Amino acid sequence: MRLVSFDVYRAMGIPGIQFIKPEHYFRELGAVRDADRVLFPEYWQVNSLLYGLNKHIFPSPATYHLGHNKIEQTRALLTVVPRHVPHTEILPASESAMEQILDCFDFPFVAKVVRSSMGNGVYRIDSHQDLQRYLQANDVLYVQEYLPLHRDLRVVWVGNQVLTAYWREHGNGFHFNVARGGVINFNQIPDAALDLVTQVATALGINHAGFDIALVGGCCYILEFNVMFGLEGLNRQGIRYGKHILRYLQGDDNFPTNPIRPRSIAA
Repeated sequence: MRLVSFDVYRAMGIPGIQFIKPEHYFRELGAVRDADRVLFPEYWQVNSLLYGLNKHIFPSPATYHLGHNKIEQTRALLTVVPRHVPHTEILPASESAMEQILDCFDFPFVAKVVRSSMGNGVYRIDSHQDLQRYLQANDVLYVQEYLPLHRDLRVVWVGNQVLTAYWREHGNGFHFNVARGGVINFNQIPDAALDLVTQVATALGINHAGFDIALVGGCCYILEFNVMFGLEGLNRQGIRYGKHILRYLQGDDNFPTNPIRPRSIAA
């Protein structure tokens, strides 16, 4: 199988793969055309690969398209698991927006930038002043109920299985992202969260994502998923990420297709 990757870091450990810098895409169209699979293109490359070159890409088109935009992602989640999505309002930044939001939510609540990751662009809104600043800075408003948390759960889904899951703890009181000081804890991962991710990823055709899950009152809520998630949790467990990607692409019938419980994963 001829493989091309536009991301050196994420495709490490896959033998025989050809790496191409995204900025050299059009210069290397011949190699891209000859590839059986194209891995980790940047988002701006996706449509030309799919519709211009008719290439098979990894992650999947659904993963890219739903992962690129929180609004489209949330709407898709609401069609599949509505009871596992926090109350969310998506509004244009109109003159009446503040009134509409305050009719739906009490302080505090959460406001997000439509395209962001690693905890960036996620704000706790505690006052009218906070809300006014958010309204002035965004054309489309994404507002969500505040869930009282002291940690959240990251579930890593690659191919057709859970590779690992871990709690992110001891953040700054609102953000738990490892990139922002969160601490990884692999203990006592609830099966319900793994089953929820398996259901959602399978239904939506997602094959590469880090799902952020909140556990509140015994119910799991999907906060969001990120396509290009951090690999620190996998690295700490010695999981050979590239091997799992390759076996998924090869369709290895002996490779497990059911979600693996994080503490039983073989390297």
